[in-house]
Amino acid sequence: MAHATEANGFQEPAFAKFLFSDPRMSFFWLLVRIYAGWQWLEGGLEKLNSPVWTGDKAGTAMAGFVGRALQQTGGDHPNVQGWYAWFLQYLVQPYTVQWSYAITAGEILVGLGLIVGLFTGIAAFFGGLMNANFLLAGSVSTNPVLFVLATWLVLAWRNAGLIGLDRFALPALGVPGQPGKLFNRTAEGTAHQLKTKPAH
Repeated sequence: MAHATEANGFQEPAFAKFLFSDPRMSFFWLLVRIYAGWQWLEGGLEKLNSPVWTGDKAGTAMAGFVGRALQQTGGDHPNVQGWYAWFLQYLVQPYTVQWSYAITAGEILVGLGLIVGLFTGIAAFFGGLMNANFLLAGSVSTNPVLFVLATWLVLAWRNAGLIGLDRFALPALGVPGQPGKLFNRTAEGTAHQLKTKPAH
């Protein structure tokens, strides 16, 4: 009888493998990427051109956003939880200018990354992280939809960027635990130098 430590665990369902790993689904993920990426890029560019986000009055919009969120912490069923209100009050509210620029840059970078398919999984992760923060602050808008799409793109990181720059970037750079061609060549070159280095 096999011990529990020898078990391989559950296998990924065939449908999940097809959806999240099969290269034939890359066109579908391209459409998801472009839609989600455009939403982020458009939002970031609007902030970039807004004086209350990155102009002379930078931090004004962020301060208003935080203030509205903190107003939603009361009652039996608050929209904003106490622990997140603490985060907003002590780690965001005193630094609204810095957060304004960081969010603007983040939205633009996430949008560009998704549209061109460069480090798609990473871009989607940070997009979903921003969506989660907006939701925790009581802002709904398109955030639930974009959060779901970001989660799916993270799961589909293997093929979501195949019709994009990931087709070239991932094989060259590799992923955690699997170094790409550039790092393999560097390692091979170092090993060769060590072998041919004369002894003193």
